[in-house]
Amino acid sequence: QVQLVESGGGLAQAGGSLRLSCAASGSTFSINDMGWYRQAPGKQRELVAAISSGGYTNYADSVKGRFTISRDNRKNTVYLQMNSLKPEDTAVYYCNAEQVDPWLPDYWGQGTQVTVSS
Repeated sequence: QVQLVESGGGLAQAGGSLRLSCAASGSTFSINDMGWYRQAPGKQRELVAAISSGGYTNYADSVKGRFTISRDNRKNTVYLQMNSLKPEDTAVYYCNAEQVDPWLPDYWGQGTQVTVSS
């Protein structure tokens, strides 16, 4: 199995920056795409950013131009650089890893809280 451990969350002021990290361990050879999701109170979980094993990226419109996802395959780590933070970015952020076989369930981290104050 694969374990995903997020770090880097916390408190930030509006306009500030945070960098989230997600380190994968275990059977990391089974990982394909990786990404970040978030869930705010009263809202459904949404995709924030995703990155393929080849480095192709996709972003939610709400974070495009502010957030950058990157990946270090040798370190089995995915990052989310969050700049120009807004209060509406406040959410629990979850790391996600898709298995090479898409019919197998995804891996999920435990989540890390990001709180942005105005």
